[in-house]
Amino acid sequence: MCRSIKPLRLPDRPATELEINEAALQYVRKISGYRKPSKANESAFEKAVAEVAQATKNILFAIADAKKSN
Repeated sequence: MCRSIKPLRLPDRPATELEINEAALQYVRKISGYRKPSKANESAFEKAVAEVAQATKNILFAIADAKKSN
């Protein structure tokens, strides 16, 4: 794992929307190899960021719900 990626599941507070979106952007940049996509790839890049952000929210909410159940 890349050492510059910081955990979003913090013990003292939930991740913010901004933190989630920044993490998604970092992930898509890392796997695509592009810091900024070309015009031809921009739509796919932005869609991937949105999908990763949503998946991140889903797992963080699931973790929080499981924690409440215990």
